Amino acid sequence: MSNFTIRDIPPQTGRIAVVTGATSGIGYETAKALADAGARVIIASRNEKKGAEVLASIRAAHAGGEVSFEPLDLSRLSSVADCARRIADSVSHIDLLINNAGVMSIPTRHETVDGFEMQFGANYVGHFALNMRLLPKVFAARTPRVITVSSLAHRGGRIDFDDLQAKKRYTPWKAYCQSKLATLMFSLELERRARAAGWNLMSTAAHPGYARTGLQSAGRSWDRDTMSALERLGSFLEPYLSHSAAEGALPTLLAATSPSAQGGVMYGPNGFYELKGPPKLAKIVPRALDKAVWKRLWDVSEGLTGLKIPVPEAA
Repeated sequence: MSNFTIRDIPPQTGRIAVVTGATSGIGYETAKALADAGARVIIASRNEKKGAEVLASIRAAHAGGEVSFEPLDLSRLSSVADCARRIADSVSHIDLLINNAGVMSIPTRHETVDGFEMQFGANYVGHFALNMRLLPKVFAARTPRVITVSSLAHRGGRIDFDDLQAKKRYTPWKAYCQSKLATLMFSLELERRARAAGWNLMSTAAHPGYARTGLQSAGRSWDRDTMSALERLGSFLEPYLSHSAAEGALPTLLAATSPSAQGGVMYGPNGFYELKGPPKLAKIVPRALDKAVWKRLWDVSEGLTGLKIPVPEAA
């Protein structure tokens, strides 16, 4: 498994994939690889201009490939609802739902239009709502998978139920770590529910390690253009500790396509501290394996979004 490359992706002809945040970085590399393998790919992202450029790029590389774009702003539940409705109206089923989009380490606290702290809202709540709305189409597929992109940052995260929206005290990294721990817990709880109910669904997670994408600088652009001392150190070390976006996408692609992939786990790079290297089973810290927290977070998320998991008709 640790030798997995894009050449190991089985044919995806006839399969439909939805990838959020796929106009750049590992999301783009994921969408491109799936299209190359024959999948029909729907890119759901906020930037429509970049979306048009990505469609042209993928179509140029894969003549005849089915790839389309749907506007999606995960920080607006109304946008999530609109995007999910358009996708649901355009497909009979979804084989792969890949929760990839994210924002990272915004220097000062911002809120979504629905009142959520921006990183928790865009990285976690928006994806939770999108999944609740698209799961009926996922259940309609024969062997569907939901892949959620978490992060090494989950290791430093804690779910602060007393201050989920960081209104009492906001620190950029703490908020980011909480949001990525939440995405991982979503993946694990969805898998637990699927196995308990006998649903034809596999839910698993992935993280890219330290991939060279625009994510590291995107958060900074919210409030300032200069780098902190820690960010300058990271920039200096990047060539030694990181790998490309294409390499960072491999754990996601393995989770999405490999016949040997498992549910209820996470895949990540096999190198030092899982920063780079070919994909393998990744470490999940014990704090992330607390099933009581999974359930409580899920229940809170239903309250925040007003959405519950749709029960498959076969159940």
